[in-house]
Amino acid sequence: QVQLVESGGGLVQPGGSLRLSCAASGSIFGIAFVGWSRQAPGKQRELVAGITSDGATNFANAVEGRFTISRNNAKNTVYLQMNSLKPEDTADYYCNLIDAYSRSYWGQGTTVTVSS
Repeated sequence: QVQLVESGGGLVQPGGSLRLSCAASGSIFGIAFVGWSRQAPGKQRELVAGITSDGATNFANAVEGRFTISRNNAKNTVYLQMNSLKPEDTADYYCNLIDAYSRSYWGQGTTVTVSS
């Protein structure tokens, strides 16, 4: 079983920054992809950033140029650096790991609130 624990959410003013962390533990049989998705109240969950096993990254148009995704393989941790935050970035953020067998795991989420 794989456990994912997100952290780093909180309240930040517009224009501010936060860094989210996703720490993976357990029986991880290769990591094919790790993504960060978010879900705002009343909206569907959407993928905002992802990183593949070979380091390729992709971002949703809404966060391109403001968010970056990186990983520390030694710590089994993936980070989402969020800059120039906007009120519309307010959401619960979830980490998703897909392993080499295409099994998908989700964390419990961390809440980001962007407000003055």
